[in-house]
Amino acid sequence: MFRIRFKLIDFCSIILCLIPILAFGQNAIKGTVTENGQAIPFSNIYLEGTSFGTASDENGAFHIADIPDGTYKLIASNQGYSTFRQRITLRNNTEKQLEITLFALAESLDETVVSGTLKPVSRLASPVPVEVYAPSFLRKNPTPSIFESLQNINGVRPQINCNVCNTGDIHINGLEGPYTLVLIDGMPIVSGLGSVYGLSGIPNSLIEQIEVVKGPASSLYGSEAVGGLINVITKHAPAAPVFVADNFLTGWGEYNLDLGGKISMGEGTSLLLGLNYFNYDNPIDNNGDNFTDLTLQQRVSLFQKWNFPRAEGRVFSLAGRFYYEDRWGGEMQWTPEYRGGDEIYGESIYTRRWEVLGKYQLPVPEKILFSFSYNDHDQNSVYGDLPYLAQQRIGFGQFTWDKKAGDHDLLLGSAMRYTYYNDNTPATTQADEIIIPGIFAQDEIDLSAKQTILLGSRLDFDNRHGTIFTPRIAYKYQLGEHATIRLNAGSGFRVVNLFTEEHAALTGARDVVITENLKPERSFNVNLNFLQKIYSKNGTFIGLDASAFYTRFRNLILPDYDTNPNLILYDNLDGHAISQGFSANLDFAFPIGLKVLVGATVLDVKEVEDGNEKRPVLTESYTGTWNISYELRSLDLSIDYTGNLYGPMRLPLLSELDPRQSFSPVWSIQNIQFTHKGLSNFELYGGVKNLLNWTPNKGNPFIIARSNDPFDTQIVTDGAGNVMPTTDNPYGLSFDPSYVYGPNQGIRGFLGVRYRIQ
Repeated sequence: MFRIRFKLIDFCSIILCLIPILAFGQNAIKGTVTENGQAIPFSNIYLEGTSFGTASDENGAFHIADIPDGTYKLIASNQGYSTFRQRITLRNNTEKQLEITLFALAESLDETVVSGTLKPVSRLASPVPVEVYAPSFLRKNPTPSIFESLQNINGVRPQINCNVCNTGDIHINGLEGPYTLVLIDGMPIVSGLGSVYGLSGIPNSLIEQIEVVKGPASSLYGSEAVGGLINVITKHAPAAPVFVADNFLTGWGEYNLDLGGKISMGEGTSLLLGLNYFNYDNPIDNNGDNFTDLTLQQRVSLFQKWNFPRAEGRVFSLAGRFYYEDRWGGEMQWTPEYRGGDEIYGESIYTRRWEVLGKYQLPVPEKILFSFSYNDHDQNSVYGDLPYLAQQRIGFGQFTWDKKAGDHDLLLGSAMRYTYYNDNTPATTQADEIIIPGIFAQDEIDLSAKQTILLGSRLDFDNRHGTIFTPRIAYKYQLGEHATIRLNAGSGFRVVNLFTEEHAALTGARDVVITENLKPERSFNVNLNFLQKIYSKNGTFIGLDASAFYTRFRNLILPDYDTNPNLILYDNLDGHAISQGFSANLDFAFPIGLKVLVGATVLDVKEVEDGNEKRPVLTESYTGTWNISYELRSLDLSIDYTGNLYGPMRLPLLSELDPRQSFSPVWSIQNIQFTHKGLSNFELYGGVKNLLNWTPNKGNPFIIARSNDPFDTQIVTDGAGNVMPTTDNPYGLSFDPSYVYGPNQGIRGFLGVRYRIQ
């Protein structure tokens, strides 16, 4: 139970004393937002670079008042529709009347993106391919965290790494989770220990969009952006709804509550508030191994974001988040009094985390932006009778100078990253404290009306590894008004802390052995992308986004589960690794209310050492995703059918006698949802998840090895420590829950309600 006392009036008084008071005029803008004559409710309408904005009501009407004299760019947007832009001049107490028409798009939006180049640019104009997804995409298959929502994005796979604690990470194009950098509002505050939890606890109602970049981005973002990045962008407070609530309950007893809204603090200052609460406290063992099929969890996350008005539209925002979670999984008889003991096996994790991040544009004629973040992460966990106590603190500061000079669009920057890490494992004899400074430069050059080239490079210094140089190049050719081809090449690097990323190393009975001083991983990537948009006269939209990619790694660090079943061995790969393939998304939007997004990725991932090729474990050969939505407008009802398909992946077996499948079958998770929007301010929704009732135990004698002896008290070993087959242990196995490639939850229903005040 938390008790918070906050002197809001005193705090606001201090803030207002520091912010210049703006003199408001009496101009106004009013009108309606429609599509084919039908009102579009809850559209964002705002004046770019100012705090003036609102949203259309349920009838599509809007009104913005008290606007000073001047010339502005008015922007109207709604997720799933084209963006409307118009320059407007207001003088002498005028009231401008506008009739705004938006056009329906498919789910992969043509919105303003920032992740590819660290500056706002339309997705079509960006030389770096960026995929953009709206909150409406997340609502088609409601989940208690963004982590699970990403399962329907082509080429992106949430990977559960442990059958017991259910922690996981995000794979992009077949690459391991630590190669994916997760950002919030462009700040790299989710890494290391927080990589497991960074995509949980962010209320979906406060998300403006999610951007996905596939391929290295280390030349802008530094370490960890080796395989790609995911940037979660929260709403601009003036354009956010006054209040929104979203809660749902599943047939397994999972309950999720999202609350969000904004508070106007006067003189244009806005506060965005969010709360996420999730609870699951219903142990279920459908596969009969006496272990929980789904980890029990209770978490709470608080989020707030301040937007302060400044002269000439300069940026000043400040955000913070607090996150607490208590999760456990294990034997069905486990209770907290067994925590850390050797009687009943359980894995229990207490996580406390807080974050702060902000952006401040310097009050100088040049466009210089200071971005900063800090997070403190404390983890108190036990894996059976093995305690893992860890603390991590990460500070980040960055200056960027954005300058246009003729055909050159320059971005220069300097960054400083501070990392503190300490745990109780034998591998950490003393706290690791490191400061990594870096500088970067980027030049986007307009070669002609149709051709753009981007040159970029970054230089980081790590006193453990020396100077690290990461260049990149991007070329864009505009084939037509709605067709673009892009060629990107670049390098990436990653400095590794195994124990913050490899939770499989701490679960089960295997010991961890690091065979050498690990070097930073390096990668080189080439990506060819083609984007085509087709707008027909009858209102049909078709979009094609296709990419061919190749990534080569050296100094790759991978866990070796095969050499010794009792060990997990870590070293730098004496050779190289390759991830290559082809990916395509196809969007359709029809005037009748039907939208279709289908995607497929074909992967060839391999490790090459001493002339021998080997496929890494838990890497699929192909994937498919789909989102099919249909609106019955006469009934105010929408139907969403979503799903994914995964090809076979190699699985971590313990020995040649292990009877479990060495490769996963082709498997699919499919969902259906019905949403009724006929009630004012309300949406009622419900449906069924995992329609096929698929679980990974199908076709396997068991999932968790030796679940009847989790402390390995009954195994027999030889002189070398190898487990020997016996009458009670005919396969010669030890306890191991790392054989996991999909969720253990079968078919279940869900019901929910959303409430919104604009």
